[in-house]
Amino acid sequence: MLIPLTRQTFQELIPAVATGVQYKYCWGKPPDFLRRMLISAVIVILVLVVYSFVGSDIGPLVLITGLIAGLYWLWGPILWASLRNAECRKYQYCGFWQGRVLDIYITDEVTSQEETVNQKGQLVIIDNLEPRINLEVGDKTGFTTTLRAPLRKEHQGIVPGQAALMLIMSNQEDLGRIAKVSDIYIPSRDVWVSDYPYLRRDLFVEMSQQIKKGRKKDRERDNDNRSTKRRSSADY
Repeated sequence: MLIPLTRQTFQELIPAVATGVQYKYCWGKPPDFLRRMLISAVIVILVLVVYSFVGSDIGPLVLITGLIAGLYWLWGPILWASLRNAECRKYQYCGFWQGRVLDIYITDEVTSQEETVNQKGQLVIIDNLEPRINLEVGDKTGFTTTLRAPLRKEHQGIVPGQAALMLIMSNQEDLGRIAKVSDIYIPSRDVWVSDYPYLRRDLFVEMSQQIKKGRKKDRERDNDNRSTKRRSSADY
């Protein structure tokens, strides 16, 4: 099932400014925080050096710039999350997609490397591996896609055949060619599979429930119409 959505709904589901969940994701791990702190410190030092050489006319501007740059460790995640959102919002059209889980399997991915020296004095590179879930979903039209994401405990309940929901993006009005997909929601388990949380999840779940109710009403209306026709034929 594929239902086109309006541009307004698209922009509500993927906002321009990072959400709290997206900010937390881009905050990263302790090494990421330390890297941002180092960048901030280097920028502050450079600004102080520049300030010592410039005239007093632009000195305040340099200090304000240095203050903003020195807080990069704090606002950096907002910037990077907003840029990732912008990658999605550049597409002109989107749609609500529902299909099924076709396959699920686990792989290991190299996330980082460490260099160490063994007892013989030889340099050894150790790969740090992280388990990844590979979720393949598809629908009756033959469309399939696979999403790879970090493995979580809550993913254990996902099995083939379960309904899968997501947002698809395209530059074609008929959504004939899908350029990008969002994180995947498994409603029967209330579980998300994603590497990056693109969607406003509360709004997406609410929208999916409204669509489900609307389809149920349509089926009931169709059944009532068929029952009415059969009664009319019998009377005749």
